[in-house]
Amino acid sequence: MRQAILYIAMSLDGYIADMHGGVGWLPAVEDAPAADSYNAFVRSVDTVVMGWNTYRQLVTELSPGTWVYADLTSYVITHRSCDDREDIRFTDRSPCELLRALRKEKGRDIWICGGASLTQQLMKENLIDVYRVSVIPVILGNGIRLFGALEQSIPLCPLAAENRGGFTELIYARSPHK
Repeated sequence: MRQAILYIAMSLDGYIADMHGGVGWLPAVEDAPAADSYNAFVRSVDTVVMGWNTYRQLVTELSPGTWVYADLTSYVITHRSCDDREDIRFTDRSPCELLRALRKEKGRDIWICGGASLTQQLMKENLIDVYRVSVIPVILGNGIRLFGALEQSIPLCPLAAENRGGFTELIYARSPHK
């Protein structure tokens, strides 16, 4: 079965965006010490799932004019009415419902790209198989937290921790005992 992998960057104090939703504190992917890790990861997936805010940020700020995930099938979860494109599908399905359906399809792993609300919904139902979190050496002090409150803990098994030029990539798998 396809795995759902959260692959995301956060500040040392647990934020994925500043208080205005900005990610200007993140280094450009091509300049980042973790670029090799990113390139290897992207080859392991064929589907990316994100929320509307992440999508909007990509197309308006981070990569206007070029869809950076053109080689992947992208799903954008939104309640807005948008026309699908060949490589981008807009859906109002819940993240959990969508992920359960995608897991049943043939293919490589599924990248959970963001944002926090989508990730937290999947975590509440313990649907993320692997957490790959790159910790960026900055303390934002406030903003959008990656992790929110949960009704129960999610036990994880550490797989790797690698320092890449000041970034620390932490990789955990969901514990098979839960």
